[in-house]
Amino acid sequence: MKRTTVLSFFSLFLILPSCALPGGKTQNPPEGGQTANDSIAVQLERTLDEELALWYPLSVDTLYGGYFSDINYRWELDGRQDKMIVTQARHIWSLANAAMFKHSYRRLLPLAAHGYRFLRNRMWDRESGGFFNMVDRRGDPVKERGGIIKTAYGNAFAIYGLATYYKASGDTGALNLALETFHWLEKNSYDTLNRGYFQFLSKEGVPFPDGYHEAPPKDQNSMIHLMEAYTALYDVWPDSTLRERLASLLQIIRDIITNDQGYMNLFFQRNWTPVSYRNSDAPTRLLHYELDHISFGHDVETSYLMMEASECLGIRNDTTTLRIAKKKVDFALRHGWDAERGGIFDGGDPFIAGGRVVIARDTKEWWAQAEALNTFLMMSMIFPRDGLKYQEKFALQWDYCRKYLLDADHGGWYWGGLDRAPGNRNAPKGTIWKADYHTSRSMINCIRRLRGMLHGRR
Repeated sequence: MKRTTVLSFFSLFLILPSCALPGGKTQNPPEGGQTANDSIAVQLERTLDEELALWYPLSVDTLYGGYFSDINYRWELDGRQDKMIVTQARHIWSLANAAMFKHSYRRLLPLAAHGYRFLRNRMWDRESGGFFNMVDRRGDPVKERGGIIKTAYGNAFAIYGLATYYKASGDTGALNLALETFHWLEKNSYDTLNRGYFQFLSKEGVPFPDGYHEAPPKDQNSMIHLMEAYTALYDVWPDSTLRERLASLLQIIRDIITNDQGYMNLFFQRNWTPVSYRNSDAPTRLLHYELDHISFGHDVETSYLMMEASECLGIRNDTTTLRIAKKKVDFALRHGWDAERGGIFDGGDPFIAGGRVVIARDTKEWWAQAEALNTFLMMSMIFPRDGLKYQEKFALQWDYCRKYLLDADHGGWYWGGLDRAPGNRNAPKGTIWKADYHTSRSMINCIRRLRGMLHGRR
């Protein structure tokens, strides 16, 4: 069965002289930005080359398999080197995705195979199925908060990496492991009553339907990355049940998790009742910040992931998803954009009085800035003359990244912008939560779009 790639929707906006909009209207691309975009594309390509050269082969653990986790600000291995399924799978995805982007990056594909073998041989639970969330450097499971756990989020990233590695290499073993992971999630994590997936599971695969310790049972972050993973899997394995689950996740994220104001609620009870403190006093809201705040980075990232999922499903003229995706980006730009220096803030207070959002956390982590760069450019091509000036915001966002996030001395991306947190200059370049997944994806997507826009090709 032949299917279009998930990039085909975006490619329309790269190769057509005018951009078709919902309702049959068109807008012509803005004039005068070609030279600037060409310059940014060159800068992105150079930055991507440097980024990949820094990570690989340094992060490859040739003794025990998989990838090192702990890398200090000088790009030296430094730390325990425990290995989380999320980070391990993200490296596989980044390597495979890069190998498909540029011929000279094909040299990276054997490093993706190296990671696949570690997942198959050390992180997959041969007794109960599913991937362990955390193992030590050798690959032995590590107890977290009193037990060995598995997560829907972690298994989603395993699918994401394995499906993309299969697409790049044709290695059917990786596809089979991705399918086994999907079926394991269906059997153990899927909520047959309320839909969606329980995030936390025991080693034996028993879900915690009321949550794990203080964490609620469902959350937006797990759902958006399951959607992301199922998009990648459906691209190479167009199964009917998988299609149903992907369509359901898109609808849940778009119509339930995203609220009427345009941003996503973060945590939920099993029946999708949001965990909310927005009507509490300020100290209580601050105390429960991690459970209930406005995450501008997740909103702009999810706008892209929703559009990608809709395209993969082949939904024609999906004005509903496009409208909500735009609403999410517009909310982030109106309330989370730093008009002084550029960049989007990490968090807003969920209590909105008089239509005004108070910034609760004014730092700017690397991943959110990378995702914003990708999404702003996507929106600029779909809505080139929108009043929020997406093209201008894209250029300003890249300028912000160059000034405050790219390490001119040692290379790579700081943990967060130096304008708000100068101490990030000496923060680790790699941890179990920080690799090159967000940054390499953003740069590759932006280069693809800019080169297509400039030269009339994909």
